[in-house]
Amino acid sequence: MAPPRSFALWSYCGRGWSRAMRSCQLPGLRSSWPRGPLGVRLLSQEKPTTETHFGFETVSEEEKGGKVYQVFESVAKKYDVMNDMMSLGIHRVWKDLLLWKMRPVPGTQLLDVAGGTGLTWVLGDAEELPFDDDKFDIYTIAFGIRNVTHIDQALQEAHRVLKPGGRFLCLEFSQVNNPLISRLYDLYSFQVIPVLGEVIAGDWKSYQYLVESIRRFPSQEEFKEMIEDAGFHKVTYESLTSGIVAIHSGFKL
Repeated sequence: MAPPRSFALWSYCGRGWSRAMRSCQLPGLRSSWPRGPLGVRLLSQEKPTTETHFGFETVSEEEKGGKVYQVFESVAKKYDVMNDMMSLGIHRVWKDLLLWKMRPVPGTQLLDVAGGTGLTWVLGDAEELPFDDDKFDIYTIAFGIRNVTHIDQALQEAHRVLKPGGRFLCLEFSQVNNPLISRLYDLYSFQVIPVLGEVIAGDWKSYQYLVESIRRFPSQEEFKEMIEDAGFHKVTYESLTSGIVAIHSGFKL
């Protein structure tokens, strides 16, 4: 029996914004989700299984969703503590910068994908968002898109649900642009972070996946091109902390 497919968890916020990240799943959701007041649409049937990556490991696309779910299910209780420990609290500054770029105002229709808290919750698949076209003013995703099986499809869905003039914002780990810092960052990432995961969260493997998934994610320029390929215009990015993370921005015109 195949493992249940995983789903991204996001918050639909008309007047608020959430910064935490979680992933969740619900077996059987794809074929039975009813249309609801938020403009929910039915999701399509399962797609043929092909291979993808889970960190440095090669797995089936169907299998990856379950594995990602297991990672965040395992680390959920210590997630915020580990974020503070791994980044020495800098992740909070990165998220504040994302919020500053967003500049939400009362009445803004905001979709925060892979969010941990929010006003209204919807459970679904980031590659097939259960919302109507041209619905949101802003789409944000922080430290979530690298866990999506088909990043290109998630970007296309972001473009679809945004209104004309709507803005896409993504905060994600990226590529360090200083050779010396890159070597030190690799040493810290592979030798220290999994140890912290074991000591604090009791989970070495999940934080090993975290490090590997970061290294598999496209560089700033490559991700910029992917966003443009999804239909966005005026795509820019800002590297933070020597490129450890980057904020990408694009507009639907």
